[in-house]
Amino acid sequence: MEMPKFLLGDNTDFPEDIFILHLEYPRFIVNLKNDELELLEEVEELSDAELQNEMTALVELAVTFYDREMSRYEE
Repeated sequence: MEMPKFLLGDNTDFPEDIFILHLEYPRFIVNLKNDELELLEEVEELSDAELQNEMTALVELAVTFYDREMSRYEE
């Protein structure tokens, strides 16, 4: 069974926030409301610049995932 790359996260303690979980390496949670990002594991093999570029690209994919999911809910 193939696992999804991203999941939507919901929490009633944070009703205004939009959490996206990235389940592949490097695993992280991003809050799309304020762009707060929490890495869930240490990333050692990338330089700071490489990590920044990687995370920027992954957050953009997370936003695309969220937009796609919301458009599917509207259908």
